[in-house]
Amino acid sequence: MISRAVCEAVLQKAASTGADYAEIFAEHSLDHSINMVGGSVESVNDTVIAGVGIRVYKGLRSVMATTTDTSESGLLRCAAQAAEALGQGTAQIEIVLRERLYGDIHPVKIVPATVPNKEKVDVLKEGVFAAKEYSDAIKQVTGTLLDIDHNILIANSDGVYAQDRQIRTRLMVTAVAEKNGETQTGAARPGRRMGMEMFEHEVNAKEAGIHAAKQAITMAGASYCKAGVMPVAIGNGFGGVIFHEACGHSLEASSVAYGMSEFTGKLGQQIANPKVTAIDDGTIPNAWGSINVDDEGTPAQKNVLIENGILKSYMIDKMGGRRMGMAPTGNARRQSYAFTTTSRMTNTYIAEGTDNNDDIIASMEYGLFAKEMGGGSVNPVTGAFNFAVNEGYIVRNGKICEPVRGAALVGKGSEVIQNIDMVGTNLDMGQGMCGSSSGSIPTNVGQPLIRVSSITVGGR
Repeated sequence: MISRAVCEAVLQKAASTGADYAEIFAEHSLDHSINMVGGSVESVNDTVIAGVGIRVYKGLRSVMATTTDTSESGLLRCAAQAAEALGQGTAQIEIVLRERLYGDIHPVKIVPATVPNKEKVDVLKEGVFAAKEYSDAIKQVTGTLLDIDHNILIANSDGVYAQDRQIRTRLMVTAVAEKNGETQTGAARPGRRMGMEMFEHEVNAKEAGIHAAKQAITMAGASYCKAGVMPVAIGNGFGGVIFHEACGHSLEASSVAYGMSEFTGKLGQQIANPKVTAIDDGTIPNAWGSINVDDEGTPAQKNVLIENGILKSYMIDKMGGRRMGMAPTGNARRQSYAFTTTSRMTNTYIAEGTDNNDDIIASMEYGLFAKEMGGGSVNPVTGAFNFAVNEGYIVRNGKICEPVRGAALVGKGSEVIQNIDMVGTNLDMGQGMCGSSSGSIPTNVGQPLIRVSSITVGGR
């Protein structure tokens, strides 16, 4: 996107007033989506995002400037603005860039941008009509097929000159069911860092539509969950959002480095049940949250955050690393060039355990099986969280019984990971978009079936 020689000149200009680190992040992305309501295409959207962010550090001080003018003169003007904002001084560093080729562990066979819209609509229809025709109780179905072609270049005063192309594809189907005058929704949102070949090997559009319809119908016929403190079994896949939100954000340097995390200063300490091992891994081939290189030019890596209950690592970006005296871990991410990079998750999950999945349910005299989790909120300072349960069932005498709706899980991150006392063997991943100070980014969450021995369940 920008030549190495131009990047060197721009970085030298950015560092000319005494910066000890300078960085260029250039982006050219195409987002394409097709939206259906009922059986008809409602809209086809293309969005192009292109620009450059230039950032400089001096100690623990940071300044960023952005521009959409990617000519050499435009980039030099932007660099001069960043340098001026940083303060007065003279150049302290010399910029010599060496191209880094990190390879691509996420091969794409069919680039979505080259596929005609008609073929994409056919895939989308398969999911939408599978939900629509599943039952007369389904009153409305909407669907979206999204593909993203995200091209980035990072050049910095550490000598890095690297590029990455991130292609992602995602299908989203939402169904609305009605029973006795009440409506409930169900959804399926599978995605991968892949092209359209995702629908040949990884994702079945028809199955996604049926999943959405079944969930909507089940919840439409459910009674309301009763509130109380009880054991809860949380399903695999997107159930991992509990760890992601309740604990993951508290393990990011953006919280830890400022002392705004309940896990600050606890490396080497037992913070979870010994059955809990939690990992953030940006190197999983073709996974939704995977990267080859992060948005600061650090290669992706597998970070064991918690091992057998012991806190082993945080997720660290360059500024967080400066504050903490620790090396970056390949977790610096941003939505676009217009956002300042900070520490973020990639594919974060609780590893498989050794407990039999049937035994986990059988161990519960009375409790809740949260088969599929929804969204929620968390305060990383205190770890307090509140999450909706999209699909839940009462467990009685070790048996999964009637469905219930309106359930929510309420607790504190540091307590819930101590109370995970059974971990199953059916690890799976779910896809989502994570929002934080550096914008919205694709992340995977995951876990096998787990049991939390005691947690507050909100309901009626």
